[in-house]
Amino acid sequence: MELSVYNIKGEDTGKKVTLNDSIFGVEPNDHAIYLDVKQHLANKRQGTHKSKERSEMSGSTRKLGRQKGGGGARRGDINSPVLVGGARVFGPKPRDYEFKLNKKVKALARISALAHKAKANAIVVVEDFSFETPKTKDFIDMVKNLKVADKKMLLVLAENNKNIYLSARNLQKTNVTTVSELNTYKVLDAAQLVVTESSLAAINNF
Repeated sequence: MELSVYNIKGEDTGKKVTLNDSIFGVEPNDHAIYLDVKQHLANKRQGTHKSKERSEMSGSTRKLGRQKGGGGARRGDINSPVLVGGARVFGPKPRDYEFKLNKKVKALARISALAHKAKANAIVVVEDFSFETPKTKDFIDMVKNLKVADKKMLLVLAENNKNIYLSARNLQKTNVTTVSELNTYKVLDAAQLVVTESSLAAINNF
């Protein structure tokens, strides 16, 4: 697949780039995508949830009522789980939600996500650019010129660029990342991918 290269003014430069069929032309593996996104979201969880169990409650251990004959459920002290304000049975405890996923599965998932974007014609290639100073207005003008202003966008750079990052940081529907930080979740979370020429060359060599 060939795509035209645009400049930040939205003008066609006349240059063409070819998407690597071994990446953008594969048949997407949706199960690999599911596993990778599941792992990404699981790894982001803090896992610090906690509720007190009976042995951790503070309160008298005196038995409140008779064992039998009260007409209700059996209960012991005031910390009993059957009472309002009592302990919780089998409550959540701090835990680690991370799980292992093979590198090849993660690579397949990332390639599959890129292939989905290519099939949906949701990739725009722009010339390598930079801003002299961080300026959100310049970034907004570029997004409008590329006709992706009304979509959730992911801009992929070859390497970190502080001025571009700061220019886009305050925009709600815009994320900026580098090729080395590109993952399945970021690709799927965006409706439109905007990639620079040099970053596309790096992606083609995945």
